[in-house]
Amino acid sequence: MEPLKNLFSPKLTQNMARNIARHAQGFDQTGFEADVMEKLEALELKPRAQWITDCLHQYLPPDWTTRERILRASLHPLSNSSPEQPTDGDGIRGWAIMPLTMLIGQHHIAHFDEAMALLYEMTRRFTSEFAVRYFLLEDQARALAIMESWLDDEDEHIRRLISEGTRPRLPWAMQLPALMADPTPAIPLLKHLRDDPSEYVRRSVANHLNDIAKDHPDLVADIAADWLKEAPPERQKLLRHACRTLIKQGHGPTLKAFNFEPPAIGAVEINIETPTVNFGEALNFTAAIASKSNSPQAVIIDYAIHFVKADGKRKPKVFKWTKATLEPGKPLHLKRRHPIREITTRQYYTGKQAVSLRINGEDFGSEEFELIMPDTLP
Repeated sequence: MEPLKNLFSPKLTQNMARNIARHAQGFDQTGFEADVMEKLEALELKPRAQWITDCLHQYLPPDWTTRERILRASLHPLSNSSPEQPTDGDGIRGWAIMPLTMLIGQHHIAHFDEAMALLYEMTRRFTSEFAVRYFLLEDQARALAIMESWLDDEDEHIRRLISEGTRPRLPWAMQLPALMADPTPAIPLLKHLRDDPSEYVRRSVANHLNDIAKDHPDLVADIAADWLKEAPPERQKLLRHACRTLIKQGHGPTLKAFNFEPPAIGAVEINIETPTVNFGEALNFTAAIASKSNSPQAVIIDYAIHFVKADGKRKPKVFKWTKATLEPGKPLHLKRRHPIREITTRQYYTGKQAVSLRINGEDFGSEEFELIMPDTLP
């Protein structure tokens, strides 16, 4: 798989430069391309975008009025364009938009309303979710008021920007400390978008709520309880995704919002079918869960693998599993296969790991298995 950084390639740079040169008299296309290429290969994704931004700032006329005219004229026509398509001879779109938005956010906040209007146009051809954060940091109330005026825009990319651009902890982006401390100014915008016809937009609302949950779990639990009232299936799905972290953590108010009460559990048996797992293979286990309630129980069942860390101690990682109804006097039998292979976010260590269950937020049972890493194989 080609590295993501190659989204900012020599070809993208050349196509950007050609489109800008058509509308910017005296633009040194050769010099711009040469300066970008001098450092591009050694940089990763975001530094590549920033370097292209820096070169644009150096080579474009410095005054806002001229820049705004050039950038707007260089955009791809909407009539035959989509943000998923790359820049071509007809104009700039796709990933090439990102450095343009960064240029606006980093150098033209003084022209607040006009700059936001240009970000609007660029979002229709990609996204401005990173650049709009400069404006939120500069004047949150003013930026939110402008974004509120876009709530009923016909373009789903604009509607998504309202949610995605205001996410307090958006990955790859600057955090928004004011909205981390008090997310309530954004809640009315999210509420307006919660039943958006586009799943692309609703997914962003869910991820925004998941961001908020990291700092204000009880607030998100309250939102879930409120929004679940007479909620259509699409909103229920949104809220399940929004609360995924809180549910895995066993956050009581969130579980209650989804009508999961503290479980009345009798015996829990975990049987490890692969007591020794070589790295690259799979852990197989079964579980039997018995109820001690006289009535059916709705349960959400996750499992935790307690991985050995570098210091020899074990730390649990919770994985989603299933929802079920526990019937009185009828044990629930489950089976799971969990591959243990290389991933970028986890380092594995040889030793005794363990498996436990998390049922409606409470932990039950624990059984060990041995993980063998390649460097310890005979």
